[in-house]
Amino acid sequence: MPWDAVSPRDEADPRWPLPQSPAITLKADDPADAGERFLTAYPSFPFGTPASPVADAGMAGFARDDDALRVEPCEQPPAVP
Repeated sequence: MPWDAVSPRDEADPRWPLPQSPAITLKADDPADAGERFLTAYPSFPFGTPASPVADAGMAGFARDDDALRVEPCEQPPAVP
């Protein structure tokens, strides 16, 4: 499987789950699979409202915004020591 880098199209997007990392690198069959794996790892609707903090009920994610993520092929990342 090749490696893909998933990043937000807008670097200032407040929905990005890891603001300290400009991209998330993962293995996937193709760019569509990389996007699906990202959404599995970082659920699109992780929180509800303060009045109803129900998991997977918030509106803070990328699932319904197909153009918000950029998926690009990349090299294998270095091993973590």
